[in-house]
Amino acid sequence: MTGTSFEAIDAALETLARRAPAWALVSIDERVAMLRDLGERFLAVGDDLVADAVRAKGVDASYGGEDWVAGPISFIRTCRFLADTLEGIARTGRVPISDDAIGVRPDGQVTVEVMPGDRWDRIQYRGWSAEVWMQPGIPLAEARGHLGGFYTKGEAPAPAVAAILGAGNVSSIAPLDLVHKLFVEGDVAIVKFSPVNDYIGPYIEHVFAPLVSAGFVRFAYGHAEVGEHLVQHPLVDEVHITGSEHTYDVIVFGKGEAGRERKASDDPVLHKRLTSELGNVSPVIVVPGKWSRRALDWQARHVATQMVQNAGYNCNAAKVMVLPERWPQREEFLDAVMALLAQRPARPAYYPGSEARYARAIADAPIVRRLGPEAGDSLPPTLLEGLTADSTAAVFQEEAFCQLLAVVDVPEATPGRFLSAAVDFCNDRLRGTLNATVIVDPDTARAADTGVARAVATLRYGSIGVNVWAAAAFPLGVTPWGAFPGHRRNDVQSGIGFVHNARLVDDPQKTVIRAPFVMTPTPPWSVFHRRSTATLRAVARFEADPGPVRLAAVLARALRP
Repeated sequence: MTGTSFEAIDAALETLARRAPAWALVSIDERVAMLRDLGERFLAVGDDLVADAVRAKGVDASYGGEDWVAGPISFIRTCRFLADTLEGIARTGRVPISDDAIGVRPDGQVTVEVMPGDRWDRIQYRGWSAEVWMQPGIPLAEARGHLGGFYTKGEAPAPAVAAILGAGNVSSIAPLDLVHKLFVEGDVAIVKFSPVNDYIGPYIEHVFAPLVSAGFVRFAYGHAEVGEHLVQHPLVDEVHITGSEHTYDVIVFGKGEAGRERKASDDPVLHKRLTSELGNVSPVIVVPGKWSRRALDWQARHVATQMVQNAGYNCNAAKVMVLPERWPQREEFLDAVMALLAQRPARPAYYPGSEARYARAIADAPIVRRLGPEAGDSLPPTLLEGLTADSTAAVFQEEAFCQLLAVVDVPEATPGRFLSAAVDFCNDRLRGTLNATVIVDPDTARAADTGVARAVATLRYGSIGVNVWAAAAFPLGVTPWGAFPGHRRNDVQSGIGFVHNARLVDDPQKTVIRAPFVMTPTPPWSVFHRRSTATLRAVARFEADPGPVRLAAVLARALRP
């Protein structure tokens, strides 16, 4: 895609700065209509966008499911629930969450149940729940005052122009960041697409065309020099980036040795509010228990999916699996995972820098298992073994961002002691705080000494999945998506701030999602669902306009995995 000239960017920012006060005056009812229209417009381009995505990645149409769920479904669902939330505020003056959904933990921390989001969720996501934990220190009596953003506080935020630097791996990231800036934070915004997937640009421009015509949104294309011009521009008030920690450091502190020195002394070159989502060395903790063969087979597919979906180019992809060394079923489970990975077809390593990251990750691993066929432009699914919690492995500190999973053995004998040690390892030794997954069977979870509730409370991650890939917090929409709070700009790790959050929980600390230990039938987001593309295309249509007919279309495909 041809890069946008600096002159065109300057003109775009002048328009946005001029129109920002008008955006603040747009009524809630108008915003609801805009959000519903955005969802419909995204659905209209969904087929073509997904087709372009699989072509760009060098795979065939059977892989389209991963782009339906991470593209149209994520966007459409978030817009729908955000519209529902604003509609509820317009009608009643408060977020449409019942008082029963607001609770408090034994330590006094307030929680807000945001899923099931409606009656359709109870059917589609049977047995699932999601709650947002507010920041500690907010009294239960004041919880309502921390819902609704500026919509329930009586005044709009000051007009501001935001620059959004989009990610290159998932088509919904940039447009969802834009929705967040517009409708949650109240900014007008310009989006710069990543050169890796700037083919999505014309589709996203179509989706937001009415807001472009109104002067509230602009788009730009190009490489680092365009991004630098944007973030340093005097008309840009705020910046949001989805990308790597390295890119963030260059933006905030500058390049080369001078930038590293500035980072060390916390002396930034960018003096603007900057929010970010920067990836993670994402752990999967497997708690020992007595599993049936059916459960073991499902969880092997579950873990393999977390590793290879989108060729591992997800900021929330499983990168470290923490296993109990003395678990009697350890070898059986690990063999099942490896057998599944060995059957995966080769696919191109499409994301720039993959080979170098892969080489750094495997360089100090005691055992490297390359699984599955290899082709000239592919990197095979790879397991690293022989690691312990005391190892000093590169893969613990740098997100490999490819199909790679490190297996870490923890020797504790009992589930409770293992889980405690695993949580300490993840919190203290792994880089990042974006998401973590805990797999535990119901009998073990119910045992008083296992400490699952304590582990969930102790894990310092923005999203935690119990028996479900924590990445689910991204497409669900009703859940905030971002790092665990508290990072400093010169040690940013997984980032600062959050996006999505369609229920407008003002001060989230973490999201906790729970699902059944065994999911049956195989969910369509699994890479082992043979009708994934057709099923998730039907899900996108359903999310745009839920109803019995569209739900039946989903079920007809989903129940034949």
